[in-house]
Amino acid sequence: MNFSAEGAVTAEQVSPIHDRHVAAGAKFAAFGGWSMPLEYAGAGVLAEHTAVRTAVGIFDVSHLGKVRVSGPGAAEFVNRCLSADLGKIVPGQAQYTLICNDDGGVVDDLIAYLVTPDEVFLIPNAANGAQVGAMLAAAAPPGIVVVDEHTQHAVLAVQGPNADSVLAGADLPHGHAYMSFVLAEVAGAPVIVCRTGYTGERGYELVTPSAAAPALWDALRVAGEPYGLQPAGLGARDTLRTEMGYPLHGQDLSPSITPVQARLGWAVGWQKEAFFGDAALRAEKAAGPVRLLRGLRAAGRGIPRAGMVVRDAEGEPAGVVTSGTYSPTLKTGIALALLRPDLPEGAAVAVEVRSRSEQFLVTKPPFVSAGVREP
Repeated sequence: MNFSAEGAVTAEQVSPIHDRHVAAGAKFAAFGGWSMPLEYAGAGVLAEHTAVRTAVGIFDVSHLGKVRVSGPGAAEFVNRCLSADLGKIVPGQAQYTLICNDDGGVVDDLIAYLVTPDEVFLIPNAANGAQVGAMLAAAAPPGIVVVDEHTQHAVLAVQGPNADSVLAGADLPHGHAYMSFVLAEVAGAPVIVCRTGYTGERGYELVTPSAAAPALWDALRVAGEPYGLQPAGLGARDTLRTEMGYPLHGQDLSPSITPVQARLGWAVGWQKEAFFGDAALRAEKAAGPVRLLRGLRAAGRGIPRAGMVVRDAEGEPAGVVTSGTYSPTLKTGIALALLRPDLPEGAAVAVEVRSRSEQFLVTKPPFVSAGVREP
């Protein structure tokens, strides 16, 4: 098995810029084996969320995994494993994709950076990087090397309408196409600048060696000051992604929830000859899923939370909430829920919120308009 875990997480980890967060008065939370900022003093989730939607925010997402696959034909090998068709992009582009188990369940969702035909850099979720690497290594032919580089790199995300101005102020490339990346330098250290993110706003994720992260964070903070740059934590990241209907692994996706059920069929290369879990997924697609991930918007004052039961107009079980929150933009409760597929958009349902029944409408996400794909 050609798998090296030289950068793997071995205990609760902190970011390479943990001291910057402490100085900013961050409140921390455990997430995926890491202690990461939840929110910052003097701001809080609502203010941080609003800053990203109206100006610009900066996130430290260094907890995300990093796995490098290299060797002759590495991209072709990865394409035989992951769900999306890597052959549809070219070097310098990135792709949202999934790694599935034999039953079609989602082991993880991740971003694949196509560096060259012989090198692919993957960014899985925090808790799943080692498993993603192990699955790929187990399937790798001789000559393909899979390395877990989880702690070797930091990832910062600049998100919001003013993101381009912040990068310009830091002398970083910007304005390139959605889901493409450019190589740059800050203070002599390499930075991968990829136009993507998890907020629904125009923005960039920047990957740099861990040792260079403090200088990059500082440069972005200085460049962003004229544009209202606000440090933002995992709390705002969650409300922002929920407003967009973006799934979170472990809640809306899991080894028991398939891409077909999660309405992520667009991230599956159905025309490919093979990928992990393909037989089960093709069978489920042909038969039709028994449940679908849908959006819910409160008709009243209810705030839904994961695990709450959903019932139809007749009081019969209709599904379960997988993610729920208060939408700072809409100022109402919203949720993602796995529901029976027969419920149409606009259908009235009830969510059991604590000891009462709250009314919601089945809604197609995103719940808000955003500018992630704007030219």
